[in-house]
Amino acid sequence: MAGELPFEMPLVEMRKKIAELKQFGEEKGIDFTDEIIRLEERYRVLADEIYSNISASQKMHLARHHGRPTSLDLIGLIFTDFLELHGDRLFGDDLAVVGGIAKLNGLPVTVIGQQRGKDTKDNIQRFFGSAHPEGFRKAMRLMKQAEKFRRPIITFIDTKGAYPGNTAEERGQSEAIARSLYEMSQLAVPVICVVIGEGGSGGALALAVGNRVLMLEHAIYSAISPNGAASILWKDASKAEQAAEAMKITAADLLGMEVIEEIVPEPRGGAHQDYETAAANIKEALWRHLQELSSLDAAELKEDRYRKFRKIGEFAEGAQESLLPEEEVQSVE
Repeated sequence: MAGELPFEMPLVEMRKKIAELKQFGEEKGIDFTDEIIRLEERYRVLADEIYSNISASQKMHLARHHGRPTSLDLIGLIFTDFLELHGDRLFGDDLAVVGGIAKLNGLPVTVIGQQRGKDTKDNIQRFFGSAHPEGFRKAMRLMKQAEKFRRPIITFIDTKGAYPGNTAEERGQSEAIARSLYEMSQLAVPVICVVIGEGGSGGALALAVGNRVLMLEHAIYSAISPNGAASILWKDASKAEQAAEAMKITAADLLGMEVIEEIVPEPRGGAHQDYETAAANIKEALWRHLQELSSLDAAELKEDRYRKFRKIGEFAEGAQESLLPEEEVQSVE
């Protein structure tokens, strides 16, 4: 298996030992069956221990794994009859955002996703999944088209953030993101958003105003990337892992804060280990939530979306115990 992360190295070493023992037994004609069985059992126990205790910083690396399925990978596995549509009708076609018409279990839908590259050349063409304004405007065009023809909308979130260069700023990056947030809030059709990798900053939020927001088990989602937060807090982007542990960016954290509605399970070790299983889990969740939303009319869908985002960050005011000792409180009074 290629692309193992540092926390997986004990498993790599044990797999290597098992392979060497099997090869040695075949070459020398010695039966090591019992020893191999014991090692394989130890491997399973170790794998369970490692993958059941993945930290936030380790999830950050899993979310950014170069082999993780992209939006186009998942679109090809989840939907049928996908027809990609291009361009924002204002400036050009941003390859960091893909989208078009497809069918989910025979139901026509519009699907939009942020697209990372598969290799260096592809990443450069797609700006590593970081969209320019025309990418967000293309997404908005497809959403309004979907609304016109009463098609549900599904978005896949996978970006470190919107493109930060001069060219994006010159073409109205902040306006495009703000406009996308507004337009998505007003859509009269069901909208389901899935964070499949890294959901970072305004680039992720711009496509994540949905009736339901789901996350893959090892995805991360935050208002700023851990690298960006580390640069601000400690003036050192290399402290991204430290920032990740403090930022509450995992699916479990966000489910607890009601930012998302569901965690979609991944194959053991991450979605890059088994694209088909990851896609099947997403497809099941999408279809279930679409069935729930199908009974709502346009006004109810907008109200449902409003309530979802309005409740984020709710808190109750009440009397709080003083952190000062009683004698200090009295002296203050």
